[in-house]
Amino acid sequence: MAGRPGPGAGRRAAAAGGGRPFPRECCEGLGGLDYGQVDVRAMARFFGYVDVTDSAFIAAVLSIAFNPFFWNVVARWEHKTRALSRLFGSAHAACYCLGIVILLLNCLRSHCFTEAMKSQPKLEGLDCHWAYYSGLAILAVGSLFVISSFLALGFIGTFLGDYFGILMDAKVTSFPFNVLDNPMYWGSTAIYLGWSLMHASPAGLLLTAVVAISYTIAMLYEGPFTEEIYRRKQKGAKNK
Repeated sequence: MAGRPGPGAGRRAAAAGGGRPFPRECCEGLGGLDYGQVDVRAMARFFGYVDVTDSAFIAAVLSIAFNPFFWNVVARWEHKTRALSRLFGSAHAACYCLGIVILLLNCLRSHCFTEAMKSQPKLEGLDCHWAYYSGLAILAVGSLFVISSFLALGFIGTFLGDYFGILMDAKVTSFPFNVLDNPMYWGSTAIYLGWSLMHASPAGLLLTAVVAISYTIAMLYEGPFTEEIYRRKQKGAKNK
């Protein structure tokens, strides 16, 4: 019968690929967003450029995830046992040795990151002058945050000296710490983002997201622990 369709016709048509399963009114609670019009082709195209099973990509992910895990575990172990300080003869020597190891691990991470980008194709839309120079600018800003953070904290302050019992007299509030919290972590993330844009690399952009996630998790653990170290210091000073 060519009359009005039955109550289940809309759903049957949608299941066959011929229509929308629900009327547009169903989306009014979300500002009238019509999910039937969402185009996922751009995202699918982006991920089509990234082979997450590639050995170089996997090595980069592992190195990114391992670094903050390593220094947090070792630093907390040192804070609890003072084993490294006894092994190297002093807290300062132990902190310097750990800092050198962290620097070497970061060099390895950057190498793995770059090799992962080289092993995978570029995105044509990013392979242009504006993307390259945008990436260069982001990389420069990130480098500024990292270098200025290091100069403000010093080697001991940068490489977890407070876990070795080497505490700073006061919280650093100069640039870049007066601009944002954890500027070294976010500066490092910006460096990888800029490097990825300069190479027009979708794999690099995805790995940058992994960097941001790993740093965010690290900050969730480091922040409260470091605050507790200084809280105990202040409590001890008051009891004297």
